Amino acid sequence: MKKSYHTVVIGSGCAGYNAIDWLYDLGIADVALITEGVNMGTSRNTGSDKQTYYKLTLAGDEPDSVYEMARTLFDGGSMNGDTALIQAACSAKAFMKLVNLGLPFPTNRFGAFVGYKTDHDPRQRATSCGPLTSKFMTEALEREVARKGIPVLDGYQVVKLLTEDNHIQGLVSIDKDGIYHELQAQNVILATGGPAGIYADSVFPISQTGATGLALDVGAKACNLQEWQYGLASTDFRWNVSGTYQQVLPRYVSVGENGDEHEFLLSYFDNPAEALDMVFLKGYQWPFDVRKIEGSSRIDLIVAQENAKGRTVYMDFGQNPTGLNFNCLSPETYQYLEKSNALFGTPIERLEKMNPRAIKLYLDNGIDLYAKPLKVAVCAQHCNGGIAVDANWESNVKGLYAVGEAAGTFGVYRPGGSALNDTQVGAMRAAEHIARKQATCKTKPLSFTPPIISVRKTATWRERKADIQKRMSIHAAYNRTPDEMCKLHKELCQLKENFFTEMAVSTHHEIPALLKFYDILITQIHVLSAMIFAAENIGSRGSALVIGTEPSGDKHNDCVVTTDRKGSIFESVRPLPACDDWFETIWNEK
Repeated sequence: MKKSYHTVVIGSGCAGYNAIDWLYDLGIADVALITEGVNMGTSRNTGSDKQTYYKLTLAGDEPDSVYEMARTLFDGGSMNGDTALIQAACSAKAFMKLVNLGLPFPTNRFGAFVGYKTDHDPRQRATSCGPLTSKFMTEALEREVARKGIPVLDGYQVVKLLTEDNHIQGLVSIDKDGIYHELQAQNVILATGGPAGIYADSVFPISQTGATGLALDVGAKACNLQEWQYGLASTDFRWNVSGTYQQVLPRYVSVGENGDEHEFLLSYFDNPAEALDMVFLKGYQWPFDVRKIEGSSRIDLIVAQENAKGRTVYMDFGQNPTGLNFNCLSPETYQYLEKSNALFGTPIERLEKMNPRAIKLYLDNGIDLYAKPLKVAVCAQHCNGGIAVDANWESNVKGLYAVGEAAGTFGVYRPGGSALNDTQVGAMRAAEHIARKQATCKTKPLSFTPPIISVRKTATWRERKADIQKRMSIHAAYNRTPDEMCKLHKELCQLKENFFTEMAVSTHHEIPALLKFYDILITQIHVLSAMIFAAENIGSRGSALVIGTEPSGDKHNDCVVTTDRKGSIFESVRPLPACDDWFETIWNEK
């Protein structure tokens, strides 16, 4: 392995591969991508019934513009205007790169990329390659990187970023044998996904934990770490049960410890049709939302209540829910099913008609929806916050960039699929900025002292980690308890101070996993700081139902919550820039 690179990208998802591909194309060839495992991570291992890619409208007669899309993103609340405008302005360029790499986004007979409306989307900007859009993106970009011979360092877990005078100098990784490796680098692009490891109840793949703590540990500021998305997901195989999975109107049942089965939605609604209309709306209003707790988000809360009783919840596609009468459904539900030619049969038969690939996806992962119900729970799905970045996706630590879900570039109410667009746009912008500045600084000799980790016959760090993750899911997810969050935050701060004296491993092979726990711990501390601050100053908003507070509406939508090692504060959002450029002026700019 080389000891020095101009730029190193951490992470092998669609953001990381796109960043290094753009660097190479822009003339920065002294680069490497480093990853704990090429086949790990969210991009390659997650999706939904129809995983959405959000971009500028490229079909039909409905008016749209770059500025209008930027306004939609910005109006989601607590989002910086410059990054919103960039995500809109560069969406077509980023999208067409994927098209040219062979992504099978559907077109009509005239070649237009026909879209559909997703959540928080006033237009029809969404498109999809099916359940595995991000997987296809990652694989296509990976093939391009391999074709160009760009180095990929596989099997190395980055455990420390090295800085001097608030500028990146390099990084330290550890391999599976517990050997440390130092790399010098003028720039590091963090493309490690969201901090998936902080929760127990999660739809993130088990292989995805995130590495946000790397940046936080060297003083990088975070933005909106309190803003998440939570929703219903299957738990035996982690997958979002949004969209068609709900719109085919499955039967919801809960099962007690003694095996008794209860079709519980009937106990919470006035009549079967009302319950089924809420299930239908859950399909495209999928994330939990405090504005919809009397609407589709009641489904999330009811499922959680059943789980709290010690009952296991299932979605049953093999039988129709009790009381199903198509003629009694709301016009919206009825017309959707009618246009989909699905006013017949059982839920699985309707799903086979509307989206057979959604069935095949589970079958490929060992679950036959024809044969047995699907176990579900309310899980963390996406972090709308992350490392705070500027218009070039650079953090306050010079030379450290964050792209994809690792970056805090999403508002409270982001349109579904905007995260995939951001992986491509943010990666491109970071690469362009690095290419423009070229070699403007020199790295210095690295200095890293590994932590001293004890080896004991009995090591309890895994149990401690699991307990903290469980308590985060109970008290600091969609249903937040301020007192418990404060208690947990204090406890975790104390644990961090004494981590390497209190925590030990039973074998040296556990050291990489213990260091990952340390990264998760740092992130949990910062997330709790942001959540406690938001609970006190904003109350219930977005995905956060804070116990003892009312929904705050648009309160503080003109601010972001910035968090660092000192705590959390409000900062005003950067405004949406004016768009009055004159062509001749831009054309002649040097």
